Amino acid sequence: MYFNKAGASNTDSALDIAFQEAKKRKIKNMVIATTRGATAAKAAERAGKSGINLVVVTHNTGFNKLGEQQLEEGYLKILREKKVRIITGTLPARSLGRSVREKLGFNPLDMITEAWKVFGEGTKVCIEITASACDAGAIPAEDVISVAGSWEGADTVLLLSAMPSNRMLDIKVREILAKPADWRY
Repeated sequence: MYFNKAGASNTDSALDIAFQEAKKRKIKNMVIATTRGATAAKAAERAGKSGINLVVVTHNTGFNKLGEQQLEEGYLKILREKKVRIITGTLPARSLGRSVREKLGFNPLDMITEAWKVFGEGTKVCIEITASACDAGAIPAEDVISVAGSWEGADTVLLLSAMPSNRMLDIKVREILAKPADWRY
């Protein structure tokens, strides 16, 4: 599925594709990116009794503002009630690399993340959150469905072979199940 434009208007369709493909392919693990929690809450509702291990990856505390967590309390409560595993940590390609870039003006990891972005912002995020979930032991190193978006909502769904961040370059994009045709705003 190719969406005409990127953004939150694709969230419901992207999640429908993710859950349909997971069921069809007997994929047991799904990783969802969320900032404030709205996309994760929608995914948790769909997961229901599907048997899918739903893992939500949030931004680290201090991502935008020191000491501040962007995941909103109301959505956090919903996710906890649904017993969804939440991973809050530093995205593998962001932490030290961003610090180096801010100090020195260049980060070698930027070349890799920019290459992933050729396929869209959501593609980069899907790869990062899959590595984060694998690092945390929330998913095994096997095929997973990964869902992310281009800044808000979900518009990208990938079938990936998961790997932890120390083997991030071994992650394989097996299939692009959904993405925006034009992801820049």
